[in-house]
Amino acid sequence: MNILLLGSGGREHALAWKLSQSPLCSALYIAPGNTGTAICGTNLSFSATDFAAVTDCCKEKKIDLVVVGPEDPLVKGITDHLRGIKDLGGLMIIGPSAEAAQLEGSKAYAKKFMALHNIPTAAYREFTAADFDEGIKYLRTHQLPVVLKADGLAAGKGVIICEDHEQAVTEFTQMLKGSKFGEAGSKVVVEEFLSGIELSVFALTDGKDYVLLPEAKDYKRIGEGDTGLNTGGMGAISPVPFADEAFMKKVKERIVEPTIKGLEQDQLDYKGFVFFGLIKVNGDPFVIEYNCRMGDPETEVVMPRLENDLVELFIATAKGKLKEQKIRISPSAAATIVAVSGGYPNDFRKGLAIKGLDAQQENTLVFHAGTKEVDGQILTNGGRVFCVTSLAPGIQQAVLASGKLFEKIHFEDMYYRKDIGYEFTHS
Repeated sequence: MNILLLGSGGREHALAWKLSQSPLCSALYIAPGNTGTAICGTNLSFSATDFAAVTDCCKEKKIDLVVVGPEDPLVKGITDHLRGIKDLGGLMIIGPSAEAAQLEGSKAYAKKFMALHNIPTAAYREFTAADFDEGIKYLRTHQLPVVLKADGLAAGKGVIICEDHEQAVTEFTQMLKGSKFGEAGSKVVVEEFLSGIELSVFALTDGKDYVLLPEAKDYKRIGEGDTGLNTGGMGAISPVPFADEAFMKKVKERIVEPTIKGLEQDQLDYKGFVFFGLIKVNGDPFVIEYNCRMGDPETEVVMPRLENDLVELFIATAKGKLKEQKIRISPSAAATIVAVSGGYPNDFRKGLAIKGLDAQQENTLVFHAGTKEVDGQILTNGGRVFCVTSLAPGIQQAVLASGKLFEKIHFEDMYYRKDIGYEFTHS
């Protein structure tokens, strides 16, 4: 089977690593990929949102299965585009339609979906420039803190937690009148603030049935102890100690199953991953957000713990036969630590030489994110550069193992958090 994987980050390297292990995978192509994905298959030099190039590749390389890694192509309609091409009638695609991808592409769409299907989430209201004054009045009396979310995709930066009313009014004004997040902020969702501990839960669905993958917890803040600016993710762990059987029963019954049933009832074309960004509040789960793809860096701990053949799971998904699949999960814990370029998530340099990436350690993997190879030398090519994932009997051992490999890898101004999983690693 010839497979095309779209994307270029750490998530895609982890997916490529897993796909390439399947005996069902004859050829794996990654577009555009990175230095790490080139080890697993063949990188192709076109963007994941270049629909014409994706189409040509599917024809030329006789692709049987397309796996869409990031959200952009999904929200822009890559699945609908490929389904509409007659020459590609038998093509299997992992990724929802453009409308179904609005669960991630529009916060307001997701909130309406949750309200319709009685899925627990924070109370909210939405505003545009047309009802700007009403929004200001609403904010001035809202309980604090209050959460403002740009409705559309804002590269993970469109959520602001405001601690006082003046800040809320200023940010709301900048979003709707000052185009702070461009088109993504032309509608703003105002949400109540939920206080609790977060986790990520992942389902793979064929639109009717689903399987649950290992859950994970990621660490978004740049600083240790979860301080400082938000990032794309500084690390992750799996399993999540507080996601015990009783809690996960609530997650399945109150959130996952109503979501999958809702997709079917709303006749949404959804064959792919559903990412549930959850928060545990007084023992109960609430949805913070949906994503229509796997998370990053969570994929880098989920895939190493998944013992199933991923290609087999994807074929079952595409053919509507997920009911026949049973998920097998490694009893080992996984921890990934992300190396970032100094200055990230603000300004940072690219093109710095990385030394020691070929260092190896038992039960430890290096997944590339922002890297490129020039004249045989691997250089930094992004804010998040690579991550180190380790499997061990417990989270603390996995974190220590990943940290140990960092002693052998270096680039100028490299930074990483040494406290990933800190809430669960007290001896």
